Amino acid sequence: MPSPLQTQQLRQNIVAHVKKDFVTFPRTMTVGEAADYIRNKVASEAIQYFYVVDEQDKLVGVLPLRRLITSGQEKTLAQVMISRIVAVPYTATVMEAAEFFVLYRLLSLPVVDGQRGVVGVIDVSQFTNEMIDLQSGAATDNAFEALGFRLTQVRGASPLTAFRFRFPWLLASIGSGVMCAVLTSVFEVTLAKSIVLAFFMALVLGLGESVSIQSMSVVIQTLKIRKPTRKWYLRELSREMTTALMLGLACGGVVAGIVMLWRGDVTASLVVGGGICGSLLGACFFGLSVPALLHAIKLDPKIAAGPITLALTDVVTLVTYFGLACLLFK
Repeated sequence: MPSPLQTQQLRQNIVAHVKKDFVTFPRTMTVGEAADYIRNKVASEAIQYFYVVDEQDKLVGVLPLRRLITSGQEKTLAQVMISRIVAVPYTATVMEAAEFFVLYRLLSLPVVDGQRGVVGVIDVSQFTNEMIDLQSGAATDNAFEALGFRLTQVRGASPLTAFRFRFPWLLASIGSGVMCAVLTSVFEVTLAKSIVLAFFMALVLGLGESVSIQSMSVVIQTLKIRKPTRKWYLRELSREMTTALMLGLACGGVVAGIVMLWRGDVTASLVVGGGICGSLLGACFFGLSVPALLHAIKLDPKIAAGPITLALTDVVTLVTYFGLACLLFK
């Protein structure tokens, strides 16, 4: 996720980034006249598109350089121009303009005002360089935010300041770890009946945590661009749980097969396989629900969701795992 400064830059109005070295032609001009003007007046070799305007200077067409030089000299620009225009409104942000390049894959785009007048042009090479600068630290920031803090909060900070930012979220891991230890002690008798369950406990926990982080990451990216609604949540929940069921059956089946081949214990293989399936269902549920809930109550899901999601996933994973073992190892 971009830092606050980067986020501010991405939200800047696109007009601050436009180039002014664009060329407009009246639609009544002929191809020959336009070509003469370009040879004599236009110095920039980087211009790939020219813009055609009407009598009120409103943008009515785009004229690629290739089309200009391959058209008949006597034709008017109105006859050879492309009337289907892709233009960025002058009210757009930098991020919104970036989406135009991704969607339409053009070399440059005109920026127009409310009266369809051209106020500037965005060139893809210039734009790409700016976006690289903005996003260079995004991947690193995302990794740290999943752990419970922003990199900008602790980079260069004093040991005490770094401690204050990092320790509260580590308490969530400590709390879930203690709770998992208590749960394990409650099921001590069950573990004694099949030591194989202890062998695979770390694997079951690891799979649950991995899937919960995957689901959480997808949801957090979605929350950047849309406001969650009840309809959206139910639709995403149905999709995530269906995916989790398929993942659970696949992963559970593979590990259960390994248990059978290694130990020849049918009951243990059912517990391990079923525990993995139940764990992944719970992991996807929390991976979706925790960020959505934090967003709904106006907290930052990028910072708080990681520790909370992992803690809940670990607890539910062990309850599912040992609960199934109690039922089958009577």
